[in-house]
Amino acid sequence: MGFHNFRRDRLSKAIYGWASSIMPPISQTEREAIDAGTVWWDGELFTGNPDWDEFLSMPPARLSPEEQAFMDGPVRELCGMVDDWKLNWHDRDLPSEVWDYMRKNKFFGMIIPKEFGGLGFSNTAHSEVVRTLSSASVVAGVTVMVPNSLGPGELLMHFGTDEQRQYWLPRLADGREIPCFGLTSPAAGSDAAAMTDTGIVEYGTFEGKKVLGIRLNFHKRYITLGPVATVMGLAFQMRDPDNHLGCGEDLGITVALLPTDTPGVSHGERHIPQFTFFQNGPLYGKDVFVPLDRILGGEKQIGQGWTMLMTALAAGRSISLPSQSAASAAVCARATGAYARVRTQFNMPIGMFEGIQGPLADIAANAYLIDAARRATLAALDNGHKPSVISAIMKYHATERMRRSIEHAMDIHGGKAIIDGPRNYLGSAYRSVPIGITVEGANILTRNLMIFGQGAIRSHPYMLDELLALSDEDKKTGLDKFDKAFWKHVGHALKTAGRAFVRGWSGGHIGPAPSRGALGRHWKRLSRYSAAFALLSDLSLLTLGGSLKRRELLSARLGDILAELYLLACVLKRFEDDGRPQEDRPLVDFIMEQGEGRIGKAFRGVLDNLPARWAAVLVRLVAFPGGVPDPVASDRLTIEVANMLMKPGAQRERLTPDLYLGEGHAEHPLKDLEEAFRLVNEVAPLEKKMREAKISDVAQAREVGILSAGEADRVLTARQTIDRVVAVDSFPMDEVSPLASQHQRKKPEKKTARRASPRKKSVSEAAE
Repeated sequence: MGFHNFRRDRLSKAIYGWASSIMPPISQTEREAIDAGTVWWDGELFTGNPDWDEFLSMPPARLSPEEQAFMDGPVRELCGMVDDWKLNWHDRDLPSEVWDYMRKNKFFGMIIPKEFGGLGFSNTAHSEVVRTLSSASVVAGVTVMVPNSLGPGELLMHFGTDEQRQYWLPRLADGREIPCFGLTSPAAGSDAAAMTDTGIVEYGTFEGKKVLGIRLNFHKRYITLGPVATVMGLAFQMRDPDNHLGCGEDLGITVALLPTDTPGVSHGERHIPQFTFFQNGPLYGKDVFVPLDRILGGEKQIGQGWTMLMTALAAGRSISLPSQSAASAAVCARATGAYARVRTQFNMPIGMFEGIQGPLADIAANAYLIDAARRATLAALDNGHKPSVISAIMKYHATERMRRSIEHAMDIHGGKAIIDGPRNYLGSAYRSVPIGITVEGANILTRNLMIFGQGAIRSHPYMLDELLALSDEDKKTGLDKFDKAFWKHVGHALKTAGRAFVRGWSGGHIGPAPSRGALGRHWKRLSRYSAAFALLSDLSLLTLGGSLKRRELLSARLGDILAELYLLACVLKRFEDDGRPQEDRPLVDFIMEQGEGRIGKAFRGVLDNLPARWAAVLVRLVAFPGGVPDPVASDRLTIEVANMLMKPGAQRERLTPDLYLGEGHAEHPLKDLEEAFRLVNEVAPLEKKMREAKISDVAQAREVGILSAGEADRVLTARQTIDRVVAVDSFPMDEVSPLASQHQRKKPEKKTARRASPRKKSVSEAAE
């Protein structure tokens, strides 16, 4: 008996039996979800020893000259055509000329190859278009992003038959067809496998001929573009009770291409998602009969719908929602920094108060981090990767950081942000936050079940091989496969423990950093946390087995560590890709300190609650002998970062690039804000001269010679512009409510009238 056989029969066999008892077999649905997408940098992080040089060597995302011309031309022009207030509060839709413009310029066919009449743009271009449009209008961004990510177009390119591609892709590219994707139903939200929409294989009449086809009955809701869609990708449970196809009765989730004018299909009335009026609504089908050739990809793709769904969702998670989140975070950074500079209270800009500078620094950090991660992920996508775990990280963390940025921005703006009207540039973004949090995999589900739960199986070097071996129906073959994978896993675990020990006991001073990268201290700390994460992951899986699925709080914290490692690595890569601008160094240091604090919190959460206490003690002893680090950015660093948003210059432009700021509109709130910000900074020396002279009245300052006539005019212009920015909207009573006539104002009787106290004029009023 050779060593291999001895190890397998005397050691591995017993472990195999034990593992089989604690690890449930992988279901077909789980296997399809795992197989969707590829492993990329998430796999490196699970090794505990990521190759940072390889990460940095990946070329950054770039636009081609053709793509840049599209951004500078049609995208900017489209932004200028959209009045977000009028759209959401009066028209409740994009104007017809905007729909026509999007069709004419192939906004719905950006990802469709040129051979089919599309633009053939990269993932990066897709993202940049959505990001810029979303900075002008969430509705415009959503309307463009859905056909390019969640519509049938992408699925046709991946799974469609040649005949389907030749017919549908040109029609989608030029806007003759408006697509939607029908997934969610009342009985199945996050659990798509629970959908009750059915397709029964039977003979029926189609266009006057008796053919074998599918009898569809469905109720889909929350379908973006549903009310105007002319074709839908429909997901349903396919059944063949008479076994016409010879494959049994339950055929699994399948996707069909269904024109919405097919008899039996009906559009429901519109949904209103948080007063954000992109087209959204239900679609119904009652006894809809279509031939089998309507199955996307033909009969060979029957039952492959779950894989298709995961592919479609991956695009939304990797591109669409992170792009919208990046837009909102950048607008918050730019607008809130400007407002904090021009708005004064107690005779000083509100941005000078430390209570404001804390959230302002967080806003700046979120804008930099989200865009750093977006760019790195796009670079991976353009290089052919389809990282499903990374896409889940991007979806959750981009939308959550967007949420936090908008909340901070609302707090800092105060009353300016809570009064709706054309002057409010934050209201639409604030209302739309729950939409991004909810769609394409609700954030609670994504954090608690997907990031680590899927990542541990998909991205771990050996876990998937072990689980597949345990699920093998041939026990002998399964034992052979398990034996090979398990002992490789043991060797990996020992190496991981060694790395965690060296890096932990050195306080993170010993560990790999990229040979050509700056900021080696930060890279080495990430290496330390990666080794500790790999060790803790192995011990969590070993001690909890299949029950880790149900320990969602632990799984969520492990996912938080994995996500922070990726996001922080992206921040350091962006610093390198941008050419190491030293003025950005404080911002990078701030982000890394805050991120390490979140990593430490997640580690402590797992170690404090891991049921196997010996495993928690072992990880603390090996990886954190001095305790889990808990860094917090200093007040000095926080103030320095906050001030970045309140100073004009290249750094502010680099942090908030390619946003729509009202160009093309005669009046636009962000345009006014930018003008006020520019003027305030220009007249700052003049205002300082007046303060030193203890004179606030411009006319008086001119009379006594503190200001020249030209300087006085500049100060007055700046103050008037500030007044316009600080002002909020008000509306006639009868315009706000049809019940206004019931609230007729009664004039007070003279005998009860009280004289109002004289109001002291504001500085700007006095100046006028």
